[in-house]
Amino acid sequence: MLRDRTLRLQYGSRMEAVCVLGTQISADVYGAAPAGAVSFSVKHTAGVQVEVVTDDQSQVASANGGKQWPLDHGTILKLSMNKASTEANDNKVTVNYYDENGGPPIDQAGVFLTGIGISLDVDADRDGVVEKNNPRKGTWTWGPDGQGAILLVNCDKDNPFISGLDCDDEKIFSKEDASMDLLRVRGEGSPTKLHSWRECATGKSHFSKHSFSPTPFFLLDPFFGQRYIHVLGRRKLYHVVKYTGGSAELEFFVEGLRFPDDTFPGLVSINISLLESLTEGIPRAPIFTDTVVFRVAPWIMTPNTLAPVNVFVCSVKDNYLFLKEVKSLVSKASCDLKVCFGYVNRGDRWMQDEIEFGYIHAPHKCFPVVLDSPRDGGLKEFPIKELLGPDFGYVTREPLFEVVTSLDSFGNLEVSPPVTVNGKAYPLGRILIGSSFPTSAGRRMTKVVRDFLYAQQVQSPVELYSDWLTVGHVDEFVTFVPLPDKKQFRMLMASTSACYKLFREKQKEGHGEATMFKGYSGTDTKRVTINKVLSNEVMVQENQYVQRCIDWNRDILKKELGLTEKDIIDLPALFKIDKMGKAMAYFPNMVNMIVLSRDLGIPKPFGPIIEGDCCLEAHVRSLLEPLGLMCSFIDDISSYHKMLGEVHCGTNVHREPFSFKWWHVIP
Repeated sequence: MLRDRTLRLQYGSRMEAVCVLGTQISADVYGAAPAGAVSFSVKHTAGVQVEVVTDDQSQVASANGGKQWPLDHGTILKLSMNKASTEANDNKVTVNYYDENGGPPIDQAGVFLTGIGISLDVDADRDGVVEKNNPRKGTWTWGPDGQGAILLVNCDKDNPFISGLDCDDEKIFSKEDASMDLLRVRGEGSPTKLHSWRECATGKSHFSKHSFSPTPFFLLDPFFGQRYIHVLGRRKLYHVVKYTGGSAELEFFVEGLRFPDDTFPGLVSINISLLESLTEGIPRAPIFTDTVVFRVAPWIMTPNTLAPVNVFVCSVKDNYLFLKEVKSLVSKASCDLKVCFGYVNRGDRWMQDEIEFGYIHAPHKCFPVVLDSPRDGGLKEFPIKELLGPDFGYVTREPLFEVVTSLDSFGNLEVSPPVTVNGKAYPLGRILIGSSFPTSAGRRMTKVVRDFLYAQQVQSPVELYSDWLTVGHVDEFVTFVPLPDKKQFRMLMASTSACYKLFREKQKEGHGEATMFKGYSGTDTKRVTINKVLSNEVMVQENQYVQRCIDWNRDILKKELGLTEKDIIDLPALFKIDKMGKAMAYFPNMVNMIVLSRDLGIPKPFGPIIEGDCCLEAHVRSLLEPLGLMCSFIDDISSYHKMLGEVHCGTNVHREPFSFKWWHVIP
């Protein structure tokens, strides 16, 4: 922000200058002195404050000019005004120069001043109100005591007659567009024919003078009442407004065009400059600049601990019974069920893999934004056609050259509840993504998606090892459930060790011949009992390997989420290894559940039946229901499990946002 300017006085003449309220003009007294001058005095009108600065010492000059100061090298006057002028040149400062004889002045220099107030204003203190000339508006800092304005990406679609997002064009039809951020230019003072305002917009990202600016916003100027015209953006980097004087206020609306990513850190600055032209034909020069800084609001994921709003599921030809059970679960949780029918899903049942729900938030507005995965299956058009609309945004990241794998599906993208790790708080939780083993070249989520997730800053991602799985998703071995205690959640993990321990206990109790998969006629396996499972050495060895992979992730999660063993609940699971050496669930994987507050939709495991009950279901109930959770076991074995997915894979939940303000985070 340009606050001070230098004015070169000339003896024998009176200059004219504009003094912007809140700034100082430095006038060179020594350089303007006539030959033979050894001292000077200063006389000024009441509307001007004058300081005489000599050798870093400052004294206030009285208005009547009674005192004389020695004329030393480097002596300057600092001029300021705190009230706007009512007419041009209504204040003045006169410098009288004296020779060594001490008689009357040998010459004079002076300046006529016009006081003008100008400020570029935003909601810098983040209370939803655009305050006047906040002294902290030109910087952006994190934390509860931070400052700086917040800019939303206008990624929803308010006009049903346009094909893309609101931010894809340069048209705005309503002042009430929820994604717009208000910016005001305020001015006061006497009109002067030689001055104008110039707004300049810059995004703090990489660009050259030979290319269009990648500035991630543009401004809108009210025109004829409720109509708006585009005045700044990618193809126009400045806009000139004539300064007419008096008390004036112009409203502009700022629109975010892109989220933070690896090439754009999210900071945007806007400058306003007061330009002065000395004479016709000479370019105008800036005499004052004011600056405000925005940060583009990040995309934020919502963990299982937040309340559900809508549950989404696909209707396909073979999942009628599954849909019926999900509907029953949703009714218990008092949220809404949204069914995506075949004409939209085109046979794609994997709702979790296609999208991830999140939101963006500013002091004046919060709305959901769906992140579309690059998998682009049959559900490719679903988020655009069924979700995008007024106050419901959309964002995606598509790789240009990388190969999209199963790890790019969003069953491989989860987020923990809020945690504190070694004293550092993560009040919005931490993103979890599956990847390859650190020392091997395997499947990874594409770089463009990972870069996007890391760039949001407020949910610092943790990369886990999931490439050991056939599908390779983190939701195959970990999830979280809400609890009303101090910790507020428990982490659930798939555990082959827990399954073998349970089966051995049941064997010792005399239930070794208890049969699995009863009631499921579609299984292509022979009669499977506890004894057969425990005696299958190949399966034992495979599941020992699986447990080592899970334990690797367990250790990472304990370290990165600040957890202890008492925060973790092990759910029995068994896996088998495919021909490629990857693991898939042997029976429906119970950790791959849908969490709707205290109501859990758990894949029905079809475990060994003992005294009429599935011992796996009974064991899970004994772990979770004493904590206040309600377990509903959903049969997904034919419609999802056989295709290497479960309940969580086939559903998706739009949840309430955090009440916590993301700008209070300290990354």
